[in-house]
Amino acid sequence: MATMREVALLAGVSTKTVSRVVNDDRYISAGVRERVEQAIAELRYVPNPLARTFRSGRDTAIGVAVPDLADPFFAAIVRTVEHAARERGTVVLVTSVGEDPTEEQPAVEALLRRQISGLVLIPTGSDHTYLRQWADQVGIVFVDRPPGRLAADSVIEDDRSGAIASVDRLVANGHRRIAFLARDRQVVTVRRRQEGYRAALAGAGLPLDADLEIFYEDRGLAADVAVPELLGRVDPPTAVFCANSLTAVDVVPVLHRIGRTDLAVVSFGDFPMADSLRPSVTAVDQIPDSLGRAAVERLFRRIDDPTARLGRLVVLPVSLIVRESSEIPGPAAGPA
Repeated sequence: MATMREVALLAGVSTKTVSRVVNDDRYISAGVRERVEQAIAELRYVPNPLARTFRSGRDTAIGVAVPDLADPFFAAIVRTVEHAARERGTVVLVTSVGEDPTEEQPAVEALLRRQISGLVLIPTGSDHTYLRQWADQVGIVFVDRPPGRLAADSVIEDDRSGAIASVDRLVANGHRRIAFLARDRQVVTVRRRQEGYRAALAGAGLPLDADLEIFYEDRGLAADVAVPELLGRVDPPTAVFCANSLTAVDVVPVLHRIGRTDLAVVSFGDFPMADSLRPSVTAVDQIPDSLGRAAVERLFRRIDDPTARLGRLVVLPVSLIVRESSEIPGPAAGPA
């Protein structure tokens, strides 16, 4: 599949000029138009017709692919994209790709075959080379998780700094044995937050204990088995850092059920009821609306001007919502 860049090179013009010819800009000279059209014919370049109609102000469609629409975090991102698209008269096609990385490619390609002009993707896989054949025809923006083996726009959160702030808060409140809990290692955001957790321990001069890094589903365990096992050890943690809200939703009810609400907790990601539990749960505020807004704005800019020089990576800051669960004092806490 020929690219706009190849057409520009053969015609001896810029990619922006090719775009103007494709969009029938009447201010292009006859000579330049002829060279570009000859290059298009020779290379059999096929412009995306929906991208052209989008730039001319007529209705078109974009796609959104997320792991799970039932997840409030992903659902909030979708709602934000839909709202922004509605303001431009753009239809949004949404699909759920599941958390199994092998299911991502067929689900996304089925969406791309609907002739969308842009795609917002929250990926589950780590190899996105399958998207290379589409990248010149469709604007693609990754959200929350960066692409693997593909140069593409991505809008992510500062996972590492959010994890550091979480662990720093627990250390400041006297905790020295802090566990890192997650369902599995599969998702890149979990691994980045694990890096932040380790960096915070190192910054506080605390040793890393690999036995306190628990990926319970990787071990074939549910949280209601893994958590009591962890707390029943000879030297158990006095605090836990949950790598995401899904983990927190697993872990916090177990702590209530076994009467261990004395354990300090921080969740990376807020969740429903977090502020009404007792103790209320301290959480990193991910602000999915901001992620969705930044992603769809970047996508529209790419569609409007494919030749625009834009940085590939947008990193959004996160903040810690301090509630009761992180303020439970640890063994090293000073006098009140």
